[in-house]
Amino acid sequence: MRVWAYGLVLLLAGCSTPAPAPSPASFGPGADGAGDPYFPKYGNGGYDVGGYDLALRYDPSSGRLEGTATITATATQDLSRFNLDLARLSATAVTVDGTAATSAAEDAELVITPASGIRNGQGFTVVVTYGGTPTPTENDALGTGGWLRDGRKGAIALGQPESASTWFPVNDHPSDKATFRLAMTVPDGVEAIANGVPGPKETVDGWTTWRWTESSPMASYLATVVIGQYRITESTHAGRPMVIAIPESMPVNGAAARSLARTGEITDFLETQFGPYPFDANGGVVVDEEQIRYALETQSRPVYGNTFFLTGENTGVVAHELGHQWFGDSVALARWQDIWLNEGFATYAEWLWSEHIGEQTAQQIFDRAYARFTWSETPGDPTPQRLFSNAVYQRGGMTVHALRKTLGDEAFFELVKSWTAEHRDGNVTTDQFIKAASTAAGRDLSGFFTAWLTAKTQPPKP
Repeated sequence: MRVWAYGLVLLLAGCSTPAPAPSPASFGPGADGAGDPYFPKYGNGGYDVGGYDLALRYDPSSGRLEGTATITATATQDLSRFNLDLARLSATAVTVDGTAATSAAEDAELVITPASGIRNGQGFTVVVTYGGTPTPTENDALGTGGWLRDGRKGAIALGQPESASTWFPVNDHPSDKATFRLAMTVPDGVEAIANGVPGPKETVDGWTTWRWTESSPMASYLATVVIGQYRITESTHAGRPMVIAIPESMPVNGAAARSLARTGEITDFLETQFGPYPFDANGGVVVDEEQIRYALETQSRPVYGNTFFLTGENTGVVAHELGHQWFGDSVALARWQDIWLNEGFATYAEWLWSEHIGEQTAQQIFDRAYARFTWSETPGDPTPQRLFSNAVYQRGGMTVHALRKTLGDEAFFELVKSWTAEHRDGNVTTDQFIKAASTAAGRDLSGFFTAWLTAKTQPPKP
């Protein structure tokens, strides 16, 4: 219990009374969820994370992961306790600002009670020592995600809408973006690739520590680490480190390697459409894992399932995931319902790239999709089960193209570039985009977006 003393301070020029301290009754627990309409228990309330600094060790032969997570945060209320999301791993010690705290595991969450309350607006540091054998999670949207053990060779941490909580304690909702540092120690001869700028490696007693730093705020589901046997190519593009990793199990100059080799070229083109590339590093990783039949826009280093390259070179998927670096990563969602803002623009990045390399034009792709689409499927409120449905991608992309035709090219691309600049490193909603688009048009476009995002009938072709 904190005891407060009050008294009268006598000064030569008069007297003053210390400001009253908060009553212990004003401290309360942070919410056990961020309150997302689709996933109310994802994330937590009562604080805002500034950064994660992970020092971990993984043994592929046993599947055991262990280490410490140092989390810097700021209280957004007077906190008596708070939660971090942590699934299937056990904390052995927790401190808050260097003082031992009480912790308990409850329903894939770590409930932490500091020795004393944390004032609203106060910064604090949490250190969690933890370990165990991480396992993946299942969700209705994308299926298996999170920490996937790759036989006895390595592991892959990947997934959406949740993933991070399977391998580190986290506020697991995109509304709380934070910087990310990882020091991953693995046996010599095993590679560990993650987000951001690579740091120096260190080898001691048969183990090598790989270091990575993502200095731009990142949504937690975008954090990744890929561990195993990989051929890593390091270079520089536009002054940034470019790291590309291909599994040793795949051909040296196969379709996947050739596709990812064009990452810099595709980034250069997308900068002309969306504005400056928003991060300090670039690249990509291909994984040869049966359970991963998707690609994910993990920040500054997208991960691609090998299925995309089985029939040859595929730069369209690279354009899609690089498009996400602007839409979904730098400009992130405030709530999952607005996922079309991510996928619609990433799909449109594919269309723009197709036209740029002399294949189908964006208009031709739009016309084909418009003629074939089942309009009862809507992207504006897709439901949690259909978060990654065809409507979110294809009708989302058609919405972007229809907006371009409505505004005209000059106003459209000016809107896109101002949107990515003004909301860089932030979080947005569909309502904010509608307001921005209406300003660009000089008229209210609410009816346009209702027709394209939520109506279950075919909107008029622009």
